[in-house]
Amino acid sequence: MTAAADERARSTSQLTRPQPDAGPVLALDIGGTKLAAGVVRGNGSVLSWLSIPSGIADGPAAVIARQIELGRRAVEVASVSWERIGAVGIACGGPLDPFEGVIQSPPNLPGWDDIPLVSIVQEALDRPAVVENDATAGALAEFWYGAGRSREIRDLVYLTISTGVGGGLVLDGRLHRGAAGNAGELGHLTVDYLGRQCGCGRRGCLEAYASGTSIAARAREALATGGPSSLAALESPTARDVAEAALAGDRLAMRIWDETTAILASAMANVLDIFNPELIVLGGGVTRAGDQLLRPVREAGLAQAMGPARRSADIVLSELGDQLGVVSAAAVAFERLGDRLAGPLAQAVPAGVSNARR
Repeated sequence: MTAAADERARSTSQLTRPQPDAGPVLALDIGGTKLAAGVVRGNGSVLSWLSIPSGIADGPAAVIARQIELGRRAVEVASVSWERIGAVGIACGGPLDPFEGVIQSPPNLPGWDDIPLVSIVQEALDRPAVVENDATAGALAEFWYGAGRSREIRDLVYLTISTGVGGGLVLDGRLHRGAAGNAGELGHLTVDYLGRQCGCGRRGCLEAYASGTSIAARAREALATGGPSSLAALESPTARDVAEAALAGDRLAMRIWDETTAILASAMANVLDIFNPELIVLGGGVTRAGDQLLRPVREAGLAQAMGPARRSADIVLSELGDQLGVVSAAAVAFERLGDRLAGPLAQAVPAGVSNARR
């Protein structure tokens, strides 16, 4: 059995939280807007955290080289010797093959076509490495260290709303990757089959309406029609600008924001009805708007879901903040390379017993 096949066989096992003294590991987070790196321990504590712009226009080789250098700097900042770094975890937007370690043309990383990322990182840093879809990794991180940690739950859906929109699934205490390792692409739920063009090639995807990229684009389109707005004074308004203007009562911004939250709420109702999770966790840059985003999405999403799904669930914001990306990447390293890291791993939680903090 190949290493990749062995990983596939183990990928459906019960999630096992690392012992607090496991690690440390180097965590690398690759996004369409920013790169982040940090050193993380088994208890989820972040010893260092650095972030720089991605510069994706420079192409995969340049971005990967910057990410590797950022990782080296993160180890220095953490004041941890390289000898103590047992592995490298990588979180990256998909689609990708998490077992072969290959990035497969993500919409938000143009030119990343069949890039053998894990091999490149392993050769550069001389450490075993693993990669996972960033939203799948986010679901694992929130389950172990974030919003799911203090709750008695076994089913959690994580949605990242940032440059793009992605999703991750923990179902019955197991990380659900799907047959090809790319389950949870919730950003490509169709919310309007004749709607806006999405980067994936289809029309009307949730990502085409709720992502930070789309919010900003729709604001620019509205401004181009001549509608009065305080946003007109900005050279290139961002999703954050739209949120702030909407909060201040700008009518054009309010229309864009209300459309965003309404579509997102409808999608969350679908997620609740399909997966019947106990918790949906929203993370990513757009969620920095806080209650301005959460309140309408939570209220309308729960109201639109079917009764049994609505009564058993809640929708909350991520508890890991800006460090979610590196904690997510680290969680993947602990989950898939735990037997190679310092510090024993806890025993798997028996069926019927919560894997939340005990």
